[in-house]
Amino acid sequence: MRVGLVQLNAGDDPAANLPVTLDFVREVAAGGARFVLTPEVTNFVSMDRALAARVLHREGEDPTLAALREEARALGIWLLIGSLALLTGDADGRLANRSFMVSPAGEVVARYDKIHMFDVEIDASETYRESAGYRPGDRAVIARTDFADVGMAICYDVRFPHLFRALAQAGAHILTVPAAFSPVTGRAHWEVLLRARAIENGAFVLAPGQCGHHGGKRYTHGHSLAVAPWGEVLADGGEAPGVTLVNLELTAVNSARARIPSLSHDRSFTGPA
Repeated sequence: MRVGLVQLNAGDDPAANLPVTLDFVREVAAGGARFVLTPEVTNFVSMDRALAARVLHREGEDPTLAALREEARALGIWLLIGSLALLTGDADGRLANRSFMVSPAGEVVARYDKIHMFDVEIDASETYRESAGYRPGDRAVIARTDFADVGMAICYDVRFPHLFRALAQAGAHILTVPAAFSPVTGRAHWEVLLRARAIENGAFVLAPGQCGHHGGKRYTHGHSLAVAPWGEVLADGGEAPGVTLVNLELTAVNSARARIPSLSHDRSFTGPA
């Protein structure tokens, strides 16, 4: 099966980001991709909460979601919208960071809210408090498609292997990690974490990313990756906006799991004290 990873350099204007995203989605679909994936916060990359309150929408009124659903229907593709920043109506004003799986009929068949919030101090110049602007989700999600069961995760989730193991043990053959990864941690950890999640679970990992400078101090790593169940990197999107096409042999999942059936080898244990 052919899949397409869309790598974006989204900014803080959803209306300006949308046509760029649509063009890339059309490009990979024209290249034969049956399943297309966009990055985390496809519609809005900014840490300005006041601006977010002015330009973002709730799910039911979001123009980016509506346009991408229509495009999936028009192109007849499965589309993972890596995530959208959405208003929630919560009293504290926090947003949702929500991923959507859209069917070739344009229907949302699964939605996932990012569970793990990126609250870190990487160095003196890079500090993030994602939980200040976004509310965390609390439910793991598998999208049931006609080509595979797809486990949904977002960015910082990749550092929590138990989430991916739960998805794989529940039937996921493909794990998705749309991201807006920090350049510092990206250089050190991005590829090795994605390969580890693929190897541990005998699953394909598809990780479309944001890239480049997004204004102010905000930069992202790029390097959208597709990783095979045995851990090989099948494709790397580099550091510039664009698309990456890759062919997946889905039988490789069963092959990898037969060779090392660790998903069925969990044992209970006690401790540590």
